[in-house]
Amino acid sequence: MAKKAELLEKAAELQLAVSDKSTIAEIEAAIAEAESGTPESSKPHETKDKDVIAEREAVIAKAGKRSQKALDEAAEKAEKEARKEAGDTTPQSDDAEAHVKKGPKPITRPRLERRGKKYQEAAKKIEKNKLYSLDEALKLATETSPVKFDASVEIHVRLGVDPRQADQNVRSTVALPHGTGKDVRVAVFAPETEHAAAKKAGADIIGDEEFLKQLDKEELNFDILVATPQYMPKLGKYARLLGPRGLMPNPKSGTVATDVAKAVSEAKAGRVEYRVDKQAIVHLAIGKVSFGADKLAENTRAFLASLNTQKPSSLKGIYVKSIAVATTMGPSVKVENSL
Repeated sequence: MAKKAELLEKAAELQLAVSDKSTIAEIEAAIAEAESGTPESSKPHETKDKDVIAEREAVIAKAGKRSQKALDEAAEKAEKEARKEAGDTTPQSDDAEAHVKKGPKPITRPRLERRGKKYQEAAKKIEKNKLYSLDEALKLATETSPVKFDASVEIHVRLGVDPRQADQNVRSTVALPHGTGKDVRVAVFAPETEHAAAKKAGADIIGDEEFLKQLDKEELNFDILVATPQYMPKLGKYARLLGPRGLMPNPKSGTVATDVAKAVSEAKAGRVEYRVDKQAIVHLAIGKVSFGADKLAENTRAFLASLNTQKPSSLKGIYVKSIAVATTMGPSVKVENSL
């Protein structure tokens, strides 16, 4: 008991929370802890508590960052979608612009340099902004043909019409005095009573019901189709086949005729159809280089005279804006406008 009394006295000096009910071992342990300055029994618990708190704070912080990142990504995605719908694809920041990959600026060569050597040599003989007389232009076009074969000579006339207006949709035919130089295959769809006359006039294909069987097979081995008025209704079902290819008979082109033999003769002799395109330009082959400038000039004048008669009455402005001639794959030569 004396030992316990001494321990209690010492514990009182250290102001420890012990009493008579405490055992000697408990009093000794409390005194030892007090003298060491740090309660050893509490150290592991304190360290453990700090670790748990730190871990929880890390988890909370990580979750917060992840949530904020998700919110930022969602906002950025929504902004991109909005800009995409508005058609805006420009970078939204300096950093974004820095990440845009820019390749080398493409080098665009002049159109003349992109042509072949022969074309370039031919083009040098033509003054770009000069308007030549018809005879000079045709002579120059034939002399500057860059190809070895007998090229076609074409005329291109820009009109001041509006092709969208029905009364300004210029379309007609003309008989070229010297033809086009092309072997034209003519087909005739007419009653049997017309077959002999059509054959004598030079028709290549002649038929009635058997000709329709050929169309059913989409065998279009002809350049011009002539038909009689009473047979035109039978061609109605083939409009989508013939129309886009320019083969559908038409009264304006002279291919719907009661006199089949005459229509065939004119087609073989060089009667051609011309019409304005969507760009208000009329294109027509007027012969071959081998024709020579004189024959080409006669064909051209016949065409221009016919074109002049087709001027729409509703047109208030200039009818013919510009004229040019050129050979197949050859440079264009501007022509004086005489209309």
